[in-house]
Amino acid sequence: MAEYGNLMMVLHAHLPYVRHPEHPEFLEEDWLYEANTETYLPIIEMCERLTEDGVRFRFTMSLTPTLLSMFADPLLQERYLSHIEQLIELSEKEVERTRWQPQFNGTAMLYRDHFKRCRWLFEEKYHRNLANAFRKFQDLGSLEIITCGATHGFLPLMLNKNAMRVQIAMGVQTHKKYLGVAPRGIWLAECGYEPGVDELLREQGIRFFYVDSHGIFYGQPRPKYGIYAPVYTRTGVAAFGRDVESSKQVWSAIEGYPGDYNYREFYRDIGFDLDFEYIKPYIHSDGIRIPTGIKYYAITGTGNHKEPYDPWKAREMAASHAGNFLFNRQQQTKYLFEIMGQKKPVIVSPYDAELYGHWWYEGPQFLEFLFRKMHFDQNEVRPITAPEYLSENPTLQVVEPSASSWGYKGYNEQWLAQPNDWVYRHLHKSADRMVELADRFREPSSLQRRALNQAAREVLLAQSSDWAFIMKTGTMVEYAVKRTRDHIERFTRLYYNLVEDRLDLDWLAQIEYLDNIFPEVDYQLYASR
Repeated sequence: MAEYGNLMMVLHAHLPYVRHPEHPEFLEEDWLYEANTETYLPIIEMCERLTEDGVRFRFTMSLTPTLLSMFADPLLQERYLSHIEQLIELSEKEVERTRWQPQFNGTAMLYRDHFKRCRWLFEEKYHRNLANAFRKFQDLGSLEIITCGATHGFLPLMLNKNAMRVQIAMGVQTHKKYLGVAPRGIWLAECGYEPGVDELLREQGIRFFYVDSHGIFYGQPRPKYGIYAPVYTRTGVAAFGRDVESSKQVWSAIEGYPGDYNYREFYRDIGFDLDFEYIKPYIHSDGIRIPTGIKYYAITGTGNHKEPYDPWKAREMAASHAGNFLFNRQQQTKYLFEIMGQKKPVIVSPYDAELYGHWWYEGPQFLEFLFRKMHFDQNEVRPITAPEYLSENPTLQVVEPSASSWGYKGYNEQWLAQPNDWVYRHLHKSADRMVELADRFREPSSLQRRALNQAAREVLLAQSSDWAFIMKTGTMVEYAVKRTRDHIERFTRLYYNLVEDRLDLDWLAQIEYLDNIFPEVDYQLYASR
């Protein structure tokens, strides 16, 4: 069989920076712990097995600067270890509790074994920092790791060009720090692009980025091959467009694979189902029932009735769906190869990484079956990364991509709507003031430098697109509002303290302790050019 095209799987791994040393436990920190256990460690395990078996696989992951920083944070590392040890204890109790319930007992044992593997990988093999694991597969050439804006700031709504520049520059700097190499590509937060962003990417040595399909379709001039070949912007940075067909097969709530009735039901968790006194030691200390990650039911159907989850049947479905996905890519690339004049198309399939494992529990199994089937069962579709494609196809059409995002309705509405529009006047003012401070304090004292660098951190943290997104979706709104206000208020106080030369050393030390991300940040990045 002939090779007809390429498949570029892209997983966007990101979480907002959530770290609260002022509390012994904090509910939103569980976002990281759940993602470690259900997404990042299963993907690492998948890479381990594929490598051991000699399977050629290629895929791309963005590891955002906030995520890399949390991976490396000793406080969060210690808390995750406590979290996984607690899950091991609970799962062992579950094995005993379900001893006479065969429909649940096998699943309980699988959870116990999985949690123990997570602890071993985290503690023993990768020394508490999962960036070490991803870096291993990067260095082997199987995984292309790309960066993102420092705090996942939504660039099209920033206005201040210096603020946009610092988001990108700090992303590149953090990537180098934790992964040992400069990133070749970037995931623009929310795939948010507007003309001119490519100039800032080129300044930082970025060679490629991703946009949603309409960012390419509506480009000027019209792209000859649509989304099935990347284009160069006028600055020479390549833009890859998302494929609609392959994305829909996974993302669609109606047609997507994750909705299969045999897969695990996300919303039925023993944290809510079991007796309060039994589960109390494993939920929030305030008595708030929270998910534990131990779930015994399958999706079953659209109603409330749920059948017991069968992990082995679900695994068979993951294999079947991987085969179907590959078959569709074979047909798709063969058709495109013919109509593109014997030019091999590239199918770009990007997803939130947390879909694989956290939301779709069998997602990592699906990926592993897909890579194995691509390696052993065919040679029509090849897994590829952007640098490999660009090396093999150095001549591309020059197109200016359209302003776009992959959010609701495809533009900026998700991040600029009635529930969140109030934040932008504060974000714009803070960014302008940060530039003012950088221009004013050319030769600061050591204390002023500390305050200026902390002011830069507060601006970056306030700019996270996650807070506006949460406000729009209506989940955890109180926390998102508080985080936005806290960072803006801290920045504003620092601004006036610096301008009026009345710095409070004790308070500065306190917020340095709370918001300790990017220890190497240099406020002068904000200076006017």
